Amino acid sequence: MSTKLSKTLTYDAPAEAVAAMLDDPAFREAVLERQKVARGSVDIDGDHVRIEQVRSGADLPSFARKFAGDEIVIVQQETWTSATAADLELQIPGKPGEAVGTLVLTESGGTTTETVDLVVSVRIPLVGGKVEGLIAEMVGHALDREHEVGVEWLAR
Repeated sequence: MSTKLSKTLTYDAPAEAVAAMLDDPAFREAVLERQKVARGSVDIDGDHVRIEQVRSGADLPSFARKFAGDEIVIVQQETWTSATAADLELQIPGKPGEAVGTLVLTESGGTTTETVDLVVSVRIPLVGGKVEGLIAEMVGHALDREHEVGVEWLAR
């Protein structure tokens, strides 16, 4: 089983500016702050981005909290294959779940669209589909916060 997540974020800026923003550790740290993670770190090394974030599990339904625990560690890794495309992977260390997909920037008339496509899979009998939905929802909200910060960042 798996759950698909597709999210489109639009920025009033050229792709080069959006790519530079995504390559800026200060931007990524501002996103973590807006997402209100308990703890987080950003490491950008050339075409490789690694973001580790620790989120509270307090707001999760009880069936998901049994799976996740009191804190959820999410490791996001991006491998940029070109100036406008990356392979994207979200891992939950020690848990049987992950999300794998792509991030693509497309520019048209000075406006850039960031498209994130992910497939979320959780290998837990009976409740895996429910947990996948929760993870997809959590990632969708996190991308909304990233978009808010990005719009403000690019307007500076």
